[in-house]
Amino acid sequence: DLELDLQRCQQLSVTVLTDHQDLSNTELKTITNSTAPQQYRIRAKLRTYKPQKLHQSVKLHCSKCNSLQEVPYGDDFDFILRGSANTAPNPELQSTSWYESVTWTTQDQKQREIAIHFVKHDEMLQHPEDTLLMIEGGTLKEIWKLTKRFKCVIPVRSTEDDLELLDLSAPFLLQGNVKYYGCKQCSTPKPIKGLSSIAAEQQPSWEPTEIAQVLGIELLQYVFIMKFTLVDETGALNAYLFDY
Repeated sequence: DLELDLQRCQQLSVTVLTDHQDLSNTELKTITNSTAPQQYRIRAKLRTYKPQKLHQSVKLHCSKCNSLQEVPYGDDFDFILRGSANTAPNPELQSTSWYESVTWTTQDQKQREIAIHFVKHDEMLQHPEDTLLMIEGGTLKEIWKLTKRFKCVIPVRSTEDDLELLDLSAPFLLQGNVKYYGCKQCSTPKPIKGLSSIAAEQQPSWEPTEIAQVLGIELLQYVFIMKFTLVDETGALNAYLFDY
C-alpha cells in the first residue's frame, strides 16, 4: 500500500530515494544550483507529499497539447446520459448495413426509449466478448451491465442524419471497467460510420487507439502524478513523479 509506505517514509529519519551506488551523496543545495539534466544520489527526509489521497494522483493527460485534466466523477457521466436520454432514438438510423439494432421502452415512470446497435462483421453478429455496440438512452447502471458482457460500449445519441458521440466530458468508449476519454481541445469528432472500416477488417480487434483514430478523437491517457518535498540540512527540493 503506497499510502502506508509514504507515511512510514515520513516517520523515518532518513530515506534513500535513489540507488546510484557508484555516486557519492550530494547535498540538495548543490542540486538546486545545478543545471539539468544531471544524475545524483541523495539522502534526504520526506517532509510532505501531495496529494494526500492517492486517488487524486490519477489524472488524464493529452500528449498532443500536453494538458492535464481531472478524471470526471461518475455523477458527471450519469448527468450527461440523462440529458441525452431526452432525445428519442431516430428509427431511420436503426439496423443499417453495418449494425443491427434492438429497441425497447422501459417500464418505469419515465418510459425511456433505449436503442442498442450491435456492429456486425461480414454481415454477422460477433460473439459478445468480441462485439462493439452503441447505446442510446441508457443509464450508467445499464451501461456497466453491458460492459460486463460485451467487449466495447460506445454511448451515442441520434441526430436527424446520423448517430453521434456524446459531449466529450463523458467517456466516448467503455471497455471492461475502463472509461476512455478524448481531449476536447484536440479532438475533431468524425462520423460514427467510420467504425464500419474496423468492422470490415479480417479480425476486428476494437482497440481503443484504433477506435479513437477513426472517430477523430485524441485519446487521453491515465497518468499518475505526485509531488514530494525532500529536505536535508542544506535546503529543500521538490520532486515530481509522472508515469503512465
